[in-house]
Amino acid sequence: MPVESRFDLKPGKATREAFGRTLVELGRENSDVVVCDADLSKSTFTALFAQEFPERFFSCGIAEANMVSIGAGLAAAGKIPFVSSFSAFVMNKGFEQLRVTVAYPNFNVKVVGTHSGISIGEDGPSQMSVEDLALACALPGFLVFSPADEAATSAIVRLAAAHRGPVFIRCGRMKAPVIYGNGQTFEIGKAVELVPGGDLTLIAHGLLVAECIRAQETLAAEGIAARVIDMHTIKPLDRDAIARAARETGGIVVAEEHLTDSGLGVRVAQAVSELQPCPMEFVGVENTYAESGTPDELLDKYGLRAANVVAAARRLLQRKR
Repeated sequence: MPVESRFDLKPGKATREAFGRTLVELGRENSDVVVCDADLSKSTFTALFAQEFPERFFSCGIAEANMVSIGAGLAAAGKIPFVSSFSAFVMNKGFEQLRVTVAYPNFNVKVVGTHSGISIGEDGPSQMSVEDLALACALPGFLVFSPADEAATSAIVRLAAAHRGPVFIRCGRMKAPVIYGNGQTFEIGKAVELVPGGDLTLIAHGLLVAECIRAQETLAAEGIAARVIDMHTIKPLDRDAIARAARETGGIVVAEEHLTDSGLGVRVAQAVSELQPCPMEFVGVENTYAESGTPDELLDKYGLRAANVVAAARRLLQRKR
């Protein structure tokens, strides 16, 4: 029988748009907030900041590495720079500068990658970022976030601005299902338990949080109580939440729009092996780059849907038995 949900999961703003609008609010509140963009300001929504604060907006052209270094210089001068581009560009093209000019000196630079994952759609694999979390987590001193919806993004952008040190925030292109109300609070390194459950745990970030909620509803109709956790902070992880989940539910499924070889699942598995070993399953992009297609076609083809989470949960329960 159907299970009534407290989540309507209606389409909301894309997390990239929530980032851009929150950036304008921060600009009004703090004159030290500045923005750098690599010729994609309309797509990243930093154009909103540029319209209101042109003297604090720096268009760096198609030169992501230079943009990162400019951001580092602005941070060295006491500013709070947000540097933004598609994740595939800022993380891949800018990685050496992120390592040497931001991470090594621990400068106060906020890096925001938009159009992450494969849900960017028809633009194709050259612009899809399925390695960005691995790269960001490899940078010492960086905080790494992947918000699930617009309310989470707005709160996390504010946390990033208030934090002293380098940050990476992962945002997406498509409209994200609404999960949180505007009153939801977020803490660095503290996951949000969205649904309680004792039979197994579903851990996700970004778009896959909504898919895990849908999967939980399907499992509940079968009498299976799945806990759902939004691991919005990828680094530092909420190790306490992971240990409790492993201990209390005896199994964990990690779902993400990222390569399974190097994303959140690997980090959760490391924590599980150290703290409370238990069976695990993983839902994500499996050792491949995606084709070009609509976001929905791609999420279906590469197994990033609630049905895939349900299948992983069933495999996990078989192993537990």
